[in-house]
Formats: sequence, C-alpha cells, structure tokens
Amino acid sequence: MSAIADESWRGVAAEQVENVPGGVASLLKARSRRLLGSLLGSHRPMLWLSLALVLVEDGAALVGPYLVKVGIDSGIPAAHRGDVAPLAVAASLIALAAIVGALARRAFLVVSGKVGQDFVLDLRLRLFRQFNRLSLAFHERYTSGRVVSRQTSDVDAITEVLDEGLDGLVTAVLSVVTIGAALLWLDLRLGLVVVAAFGVLCWLTVWFRTRSAAAYRRAREAVALVIVHFVESLGGIRAVQAFRREPRNQAIFEHADDRYRSANQRSFQLLAVYVPGIKALGNVTTAAVLLGGGYLALHGELSVGVLAAFLLYLRQFFDPMQDLSQFYNSFQSASAALEKLSGVLEEAPSVPEPAQPISLPREAVRGELACDGVVFGYGDTVVLPGLDLTIPAGQTVALVGSTGAGKTTLARLLARFYDPTRGTVRLDGISLAELSDADLRRAVVMVTQEGFLFSGTVAENVALGRPDASRADILDALESIGAAELLAGLPEGLDTLVGKRGGRLSSGQRQLVAFGRVFLADPAVCILDEATSSLDVPSERAVQRALGGVLAGRTAVVIAHRLTTVEIADRVLVMEAGRIVEDGSPDELLRRESHYQRLHTAWAEQLV
Repeated sequence: MSAIADESWRGVAAEQVENVPGGVASLLKARSRRLLGSLLGSHRPMLWLSLALVLVEDGAALVGPYLVKVGIDSGIPAAHRGDVAPLAVAASLIALAAIVGALARRAFLVVSGKVGQDFVLDLRLRLFRQFNRLSLAFHERYTSGRVVSRQTSDVDAITEVLDEGLDGLVTAVLSVVTIGAALLWLDLRLGLVVVAAFGVLCWLTVWFRTRSAAAYRRAREAVALVIVHFVESLGGIRAVQAFRREPRNQAIFEHADDRYRSANQRSFQLLAVYVPGIKALGNVTTAAVLLGGGYLALHGELSVGVLAAFLLYLRQFFDPMQDLSQFYNSFQSASAALEKLSGVLEEAPSVPEPAQPISLPREAVRGELACDGVVFGYGDTVVLPGLDLTIPAGQTVALVGSTGAGKTTLARLLARFYDPTRGTVRLDGISLAELSDADLRRAVVMVTQEGFLFSGTVAENVALGRPDASRADILDALESIGAAELLAGLPEGLDTLVGKRGGRLSSGQRQLVAFGRVFLADPAVCILDEATSSLDVPSERAVQRALGGVLAGRTAVVIAHRLTTVEIADRVLVMEAGRIVEDGSPDELLRRESHYQRLHTAWAEQLV
C-alpha cells in the first residue's frame, strides 16, 4: 500500500504552511493578518460591542460568588438577629446578576452571529470573485479539489471559531486574570495553593499544545488528500468507469481516509489525557482548598463565607480551561485555513488587466490580429521561439500541423489567456495587454472542442455572452447559423435542460449551442480550437453549415484536423515546432509539394 502514497494526490500537501523557513512563515502570518484586518475593518464597532457584552457577562458571573460571601458572613447573622434585609438584598443581587449575565449573553450571541455571518459572506464572495479573476495558468495548476476545499472546509474552519470559540477564549483569559486576582485578594494562603496548581496546568497545556500541533498537521494534510481525491475521482467518473479504475481509486481513497482517521484518533488520545487531567487537577485543588480552608475556618482564621466564595471562584477558574483545549484545535484549523485563503486572495493574475486601459468601442473594432516577435513557453519548454504573423480583418485562417506544433498555444495567446514571454500580440494595432478585459472579451471569443455548457436550459446557455438577450434574439441567432430547427426538436425546445456539462445533449448539439453563443455575442474575432474534431459525420455536417454563418464577416482562427473545416478557410498556416513553415490558400498549397499536401493526403487516406 505504500506505493499509493506516491500518487499525484499527495501534491496538494505541498501547500501546507508548516515546516517552512522562519522568514517565509512570518511572511505568511503577515499575509493572514492583512486579510483578517481587511475582513474585520468594517465590523470594528460591532466587535467592540461584542467584547463589552462579554465583559458584562463575565462581570455578572464574577459578582455572584462575592455576593454569596456577603450573604453567608453578613446576611445569615443578621437574619439570625431578626433582620432579613441584608440576606434578601444579597439574594436579589445574585438573581439580578444572573439576569444581567443572561441578557448580555443573548445580546452577544445576536451581535457575534451577525458579525460572523457577514464576515463569512464577505470571505466567500471575495474567494469566488478571485477565482473568476485569476488567469487560466492558475486554474491549470490549481486542482478543482483544492478550489472546493478553499470554499468549503477552509471557510467552515473559520466559521467554527467565529461561532463557538472567541467568546470562550475571552472568558478563559478573563477568568485567569480576574478570578486569579480575586482568589489572592480573598485569602493569600489559599491563593498560593491555586497558583501552584496553575503552574501544573500551564505545563499540561504546553504538553498538549506541542503534541496536538503535530497531530493536527498530519490531520490537515490527510483531509486535503481526501477532498482532492474525492473531487477528482467523481469529476472524472466517466474515465474511471471506462478504464475500470474503481478498485484502484477506492484503494487510494481508503488509504487517504485511513490516514485522516489515524491523525484524528491521535488528537482524541491527546484530548483524553488533557481534558481529564484538567478536571482532576481542578478537583484535587478544590479538595486541597476545602481541607486547608476548613482547617482555617475551624480555628477562626477564615470566615465560612470567604471559603464558600473561594470554592465557587475556583470552579469558574478551572472550567473555562477545558474549553481552551477545544478552542486550540479550532484555532489551529482556522489559522491554517486563513493562511491558505490569504495565499489565494493575494495571488496576482498572470494576465493582469491594465491600470489605464485603452478604450476600444465595439463599433471601432475591425478584427486585425498581429504577432510581433512572440516568444512563449511553459516552464523551461519553449513552444513559440519567435513568431511574426498578421491576420487581416475578416480573414478566416486555418491552423494545421502535428500535435505539439503550438497551434493551441497560439490560439490562447490570441485570446489573451496567456501573455507572451517576449513580443506583442495586437488587435487592430493595440496590444492586447493594453485593452480592458471587457473590451477584449467582447471583441475576441474562443470556442473549444468541449463546448462547455452550464446547468440550465438551451436558451440560457446560448445567451451566456448576452444574458439580457430576448427570446427573439436567441432564436434569430440560432436561425442565422441554421441550428434553430435542430435544437427546436429537443423535448422542450429551447427550454430543454441540458444537464450537467450538457450531458443531455449530443456532441453536435452542444457545439451548435456554443456557436449560437458566438453569433449572439457578435465578436469581431472568433477562435475555434478543434471545434468539430469529436463529431460524427451527420453532426459534423450540421456544425459545418452552422460554422459558415458563425464566421461570416469576422476574423476567424480555426484549429482543425478535418478537411471539411480547412477547406472553408481563406488561408492555411502550417505550424511545426512553434514556427509557421507554410502560408497560403488551401488550393495554392495543394498544387505544390508541401507539408500541407502531405497532411491532406494522410487525411484523405483516413477517410477511405
């Protein structure tokens, strides 16, 4: 089973922030503090109000034992003499303190609940906005499992601390300070017994913190693997079932889940020592105080009221420390989550929008594309070593060549999913890097082989680029590309639900919907990446007819392997090793010995 641990799913654990150099760790903490400050900035008045309510609640709890002392030492003797007023006043004040504490607690829950939910809402919205803003390169290296983990388990970890932990932390800190001072004030001798016990408590807490931190690191790495493997396996369920991968994936998941179980079990084992240890220490200290205090009371050196108050305070002193053990784990989880979320939110897009973009109104776009000395690569691998190309407005260009020649890379650069390492890509003489995203995406649209559809109806998917389009506009767009009749034949016409990723439609129907999007969006430049390669012959014919309507009057760059797609092009560019080795019309290249002629012959033989 050890080989399973070497699966690619382990790569996600590299994002963990433990065991990093000190300088990097401090940078991560600073990043987290910036995020926390920005999220809490607008809630500062409510946070101060929450703190004030906690202080009122704890103050009310602190008054109770002292009033018990007053009632015992002063009220009972007075009542014995026939004056019940002091005892009644003490009892009334105890009841009043309980009511004030309850009201303060209720107000705190209302205020902190609102702050917490507003905090989480803001965080989720920022994350979603950031994931949409980040460039394609980020999404290609950041797995979908990690994205889901950021939006779910990491945000939930922070929510847990906001909902359950902060008031416990404040209460515990106040208990140590205020009750400790009260104990020493009530009786220094008994207070020193508590101080000695507190030293043991501190040692036990340090012991627990050190070991639980290591156990928690293992648990966090393990749960990351569980989430990633779960999401990736179900996301690729077709491939999993097609290649009978279920047993292997089950084994990987069981191994990752078993690691998570073991790490959590270790955490519970530590809690099984720490929590009973605190309780035992508290009870032993109480017994020692009762024994010593009773002896002093018998000899007249301590009043019964002081002893009773001391014991009540002692209980308030130790009980919150048990809550701290639970809070510490939640705090570690929230801290780690905040580190990861701050890393995502401070990630800069590799294709940033310009600070002062050049305006390019829709009516001013002609559609001329140009590459001037473009160099680009992935990592250390250079794909385009230096490309010069001009595509006049309105021209349809077919990119052909062997796999890995750089066709898709060029298409992505023309759509500005990437920026070149060197050189410039221009639209109508303006660098793409100088255009706003809104102007660029309105002018240039790319359609991939997959033709991704979102859950919803056919009409909603066609209107993806123009959500405000009317029903008539959608029908006109589909009719213009010759697809209205075919799509209208669906069970509910354009109101047919396409299902997850368009699974209820055929490949041809999905591509027609994608073409309808393009026509409705009306871009000046259309880039098609293998738009017909996965279609059967009848679907290809329907899509080819639609393709003519989509490309009419636009600049088009078409990556294609099929002859039917290449033949509609005005110009063919043959690419090899990132360079354009041939450039001409389809007929011109076929009339002479050329790479294109050999590719054409190979395609023709495949058809036979």
